[in-house]
Amino acid sequence: MAAQLSSSSILSAIPGPDDIIRRELPNGITVLVRENFTAQSVVITGSLVAGAVFESPEKQGLVGFATSSLMRGTKNRDFTRIHEELEGVGANLRIGGGMHEVSFGGKSLGEDLPLLLDILSDALRNPSFPESQVERLRGEIMTGLKIRLQNTRYMASRQFARMIYPPEHPYHRFADGEFERIKNMTIDDLRGFQERQFGPQGMMVVVVGNVKADDAVAQVGHYLGDWVNPDQQPHPELPPVESPVEVSYANVVIPGKSQSDIVLGVPGPSRYADDFQAARMANNVLGVFGMMGRLGKNVREEKGLAYYSYSQLEGGPGPGAWRVIAGVDPSSVKLAVEGIKVELDRMLNEPVSEDDLDDNKMNLIGSLPLQLESNEGVAGSIYNMEYYGLGLDYLRRYANMINSLQSSQLQEAMRRYWSTDAFALAVAGPELEGPVL
Repeated sequence: MAAQLSSSSILSAIPGPDDIIRRELPNGITVLVRENFTAQSVVITGSLVAGAVFESPEKQGLVGFATSSLMRGTKNRDFTRIHEELEGVGANLRIGGGMHEVSFGGKSLGEDLPLLLDILSDALRNPSFPESQVERLRGEIMTGLKIRLQNTRYMASRQFARMIYPPEHPYHRFADGEFERIKNMTIDDLRGFQERQFGPQGMMVVVVGNVKADDAVAQVGHYLGDWVNPDQQPHPELPPVESPVEVSYANVVIPGKSQSDIVLGVPGPSRYADDFQAARMANNVLGVFGMMGRLGKNVREEKGLAYYSYSQLEGGPGPGAWRVIAGVDPSSVKLAVEGIKVELDRMLNEPVSEDDLDDNKMNLIGSLPLQLESNEGVAGSIYNMEYYGLGLDYLRRYANMINSLQSSQLQEAMRRYWSTDAFALAVAGPELEGPVL
C-alpha cells in the first residue's frame, strides 16, 4: 500500500504557510523566510529574472560569462577582498546563470547574514568586470568548452536539443555558449547585459535558518530594498514547440572515443502542465526507481547493452526535454535503441501494475522528508513553491497528490508526449558501422 504522510508529527515538520513568512518589498522583491533555531547557520537562495532566454543567438553564453564575473570584483571590493571577507567568517556565496534566471545561494552563521547579503547586493548591483579577472575567466570558460566538446554525453545532449527545439527557441541553444562567441565577447557586452536586465522585479530571496523572520526581511530590505532598474524587461514568451511527427536521427562523430552516448526523447511537459505529476511518476517507473527503473533492469542488467541507462524529465518553466540517456559500446547502439523502444512501448501500451505504482509512490513520498533534513533542502523547496506558484501548502499536500495518481493517468501522460514512431535520437561517439534505426 502506498506510503501515507498523515501523522501530525510528520506534517508539522514539513514547511507550510503557518511557518513560512512571505513578504513583498515595494521594489518587487519577494522574501520568504523559515526560522530554524536548532541550527547555527542560515542559508539564502534565490534568483533574478535575467537568464539566457534574454540572449540573442549571436551572444550565446553571455549570461553565464557575465554572472561568473560578478564575484571577480565590484566597485567596492576587489576579488581578494570579496573572498577574504567570506572566508574570514566561514561563509560561502555563489552566483550563476541559467536558462530562465540568474540564481544565487550562500551560507553563513546566522549572525553573519548581513555580510552575506551585503556582498550579494554588491556583486549583483555594482560589478566592475575587472579586465584581468574577466580574461582569466574567459580562458577558464573556453577550456571548459573544449573539454565538453570531447564528452560524448554532453555532445549527444547538445545535438538532441537542436533537433527537438526550433532554431528561434532558447532551448535550441546551450547556455554555456559557443567557443568563438565567448572568445569575441567584450567587457561592454557583459556590463551592458547586467545594467540592462539585472533588477528587483521578479527577484526572490529565500532565507532559512538561525534568524528571526522579521529580522531577515528587514536585512534583505536594507541591502536590496532601494534597488530599481526601469530598463529591466519581463520574462519573454517562449516560442511554441511542436511534438515530433517522425523519427529524426543524428550521429556526432568524436574520433578516439570508445563509448557512444545515446539521447532519445521528445519535448515534455512544463512544470505548469496539469499532467506534470503523472508524467513525473511515469518517468520514475521508466528510468529512475531502483537501479534506474525499467530501463536499467532491461537494457543494462538483463541484456547487458549499456553501462548506464535512465530517463530524465526536466519540467521547467517551458516544455523541457523528456529523454532517455544511455552509455553503450558502439557495437551495441542499435540493440540498445531497440531495447529502449521496447520499454517505451510497454509504458505506452500496458498499464503500470498496482504493485509497481505503489512502490514508486512510496519512493517519491519517502524522499521528501530526506530533502527537508537540511536548511539547504528546505530553502530549495520553498524557492520552488514560490517560483512555480505551487502555494506554500504544497509540501503538505504532496503525499495526497502523489497517492491520488492512477495508472491510467501515467499512461495518458506517456501517450500525450511519447510515440515510438516520432522522436529525436542523437548519438555521440566514434563513427558507427551500419544503420542505427
